[in-house]
Amino acid sequence: MLFGASATPWLPAAGAAGKIPGMAAILPTLRRTLPDLAATKAFAVAVAALLRPGDALLLEGPLGAGKTEFARALLRALTADPGLEVPSPSFALVQSYETPIGPVHHFDLWRLEGPAGLAELGWQEARVDTVLVEWPDRLGRLRPAEALVVTLAPRGEDGREATLAGWPGRLERLA
Repeated sequence: MLFGASATPWLPAAGAAGKIPGMAAILPTLRRTLPDLAATKAFAVAVAALLRPGDALLLEGPLGAGKTEFARALLRALTADPGLEVPSPSFALVQSYETPIGPVHHFDLWRLEGPAGLAELGWQEARVDTVLVEWPDRLGRLRPAEALVVTLAPRGEDGREATLAGWPGRLERLA
């Protein structure tokens, strides 16, 4: 197993809503213990390899959990540029990158109170492309149902626990 897999790497997401109205679907869930920053970056590279044009990747977790570091590693992998400057979009709110899978828009919604400000940021236009979103709770009803959700929780000094949910048929490749 890669990246310090937990003893139970696959767990069903209880109560996950399916795409068929009135039916529930079990979304695959993967948990990984990432003991340090290098493991977090390596896992982001593995996730980047599964991204497709039009995907949504939602990064959840408390302040300091490693969302921006994960995003940086993922974007550097997508662009095949390990020295790519990837500033935190906390102040600009969105940064866009050209990649072989098309444009990727990195949103940091920390400063938004809800989905009202998304129109000004070009959210609808960006959804045609790939989006990477920190603080996706601010999306409200605009939250993409088909997204991969990556939840990061700090563990120890430099480690974190990653829980991924979504992407049936693809997430299994990370096991």
